[in-house]
Amino acid sequence: MIPELAVLDMAGTTVADDGLVVRAFTTAVDAVGVPEARHPDMLRYVTDTMGQSKITVFRALLDDESRAQQANAAFEAAYGELVAAGECTPIPGAEDVVRRLREDGVKVALTTGFAPATQGAILDALGWHDLADLALAPGEGVRGRPFPDLVLTAALRLGVTDVRRIAVAGDTASDVLCGRRAGASVVAGVLTGAGRRDDFAGATHVLDSVADLPAVLEGEPR
Repeated sequence: MIPELAVLDMAGTTVADDGLVVRAFTTAVDAVGVPEARHPDMLRYVTDTMGQSKITVFRALLDDESRAQQANAAFEAAYGELVAAGECTPIPGAEDVVRRLREDGVKVALTTGFAPATQGAILDALGWHDLADLALAPGEGVRGRPFPDLVLTAALRLGVTDVRRIAVAGDTASDVLCGRRAGASVVAGVLTGAGRRDDFAGATHVLDSVADLPAVLEGEPR
């Protein structure tokens, strides 16, 4: 059925990442004194967990709440500085997709694994505060991916009548698992970010870009 809501990831799906996460992560682990010899293994874990809440990732890597919070704050600050410096661009066609979906009566939520302040910095840099119906990040009462909270919270806030009338698109396995756990009928992996085709075994669709999503949704039965 045609969705009432499309939940779209940001970095890697609607926003080009271009290595910003890795650069900000390197700054963060340097800030908490992680030896350089540990960086490659840590970066591998960061890559494997792309899409998840960053504080959760740092907790797993550092096994110390104080250091995890310090690293997360350094990561968010570093990423925000990169965004403010202009190193943040939309995925080609992403803005048109959001506008087209909304014109067709589909509500759109932009979601992220970053903190709300970092999501706000990205929206500021791109001028996207009014682009979608809602922007959501992990926070109080809303767990990050792969939990279903971001999708279900968007559904509640935007008045979706049936979780089967939700479409989810993201560039990581965590995005796909989040969408599946939330009960969405369309769960699309996109190939413009961290994920590769083999990462999307649980997806209903694998797309070259989020720009291909409207055509998929138009093919859904009414």
